Amino acid sequence: MKISAVFLGAMAAMSLSYAAVAQEVTLRVHQFLPAQAPIPSQAIASWAEAVETQSDGRIEVEMYPAMQLGGTPDSLFSQAEDGVVDVVWTVLGYTPGRFPKSEVFELPFLMTNGEETSAAFYNYVMENSADEFETVHVLALHTHGPGLFHSKEPINTLEDVRGMKIRGGSRIISNMLSQLGAEPIGMPVPQTTEALSRGVIDATTSPWEVTPSLRIAELVGHHTGFAGDNGLYTQTFGFVMNRDSYQSLPEDLRAVIDANSGLETSKMFGRVMDEADLTGLQIAEDAGNEIVTLSEEETARWKEAAQPTIDQWLSDMEALGEDGEGLLAAARAAVDAERQ
Repeated sequence: MKISAVFLGAMAAMSLSYAAVAQEVTLRVHQFLPAQAPIPSQAIASWAEAVETQSDGRIEVEMYPAMQLGGTPDSLFSQAEDGVVDVVWTVLGYTPGRFPKSEVFELPFLMTNGEETSAAFYNYVMENSADEFETVHVLALHTHGPGLFHSKEPINTLEDVRGMKIRGGSRIISNMLSQLGAEPIGMPVPQTTEALSRGVIDATTSPWEVTPSLRIAELVGHHTGFAGDNGLYTQTFGFVMNRDSYQSLPEDLRAVIDANSGLETSKMFGRVMDEADLTGLQIAEDAGNEIVTLSEEETARWKEAAQPTIDQWLSDMEALGEDGEGLLAAARAAVDAERQ
């Protein structure tokens, strides 16, 4: 009996020792969109599945959509910095002035599509503005597909937006809308549905991707995009992890996170955006909404009218002591390098 007790005690100690080595981790992921939106239901869910599978279940990912853990969308990046949560996905433009060098990708008519521009954005940041993310551990950096107008009244010419109250999702986008003659109303995208239904705004800027989850095609009758691969704008997104949460992982679990981070993960997020754009477009078509693609000539007029937005950003960079011209050239080169 005594020998058995000693044996069992030794086995228990070994079991506890093994459990300590085979550490189990729970990562809480917080973001602002409904769970059924494409990024949470496809991109983040795919990432979570890969991380859980490749860690043999030692990493568990808990997903909290629609700000369930509290705060507002503009507080998400700080939540990752401060360790309130382990991982966040957020729009970088929700924190104006925080990412000035990365902000270049929001400038008008710079982007092509979600996947290509996401790759370009990730590469650009790693080479030019990685210091803006040194307080977190970067998992992915990406953009959405071409931004366009969704409006109650038709937008067929540059003049049609003048005086319209239009939702803008970032400082750059709101500046552009103002310079185009519209009245920009800044707000995070989840507020768009109520703002349209209550008449707070006449139109919104967004990619097709987010329109189904916000019921935008039900609330407006007109959608206006631009010729060729000209997206009016894009927004930039960060999928980032608290540094202590990452660094405290055992080496083998950090390797799992690393295998699901970086350029390919960024492209995957952008690809999900592109695929969801097609779904959003189809829903609007099925609803019988008017979908306008402006001509090359009219698109050229918009590009000319949007130039002051670029000039203002360059001036802002100069005031910060940054080489705005060099950063813009680097961003354009990164986008051109990804064109298929």
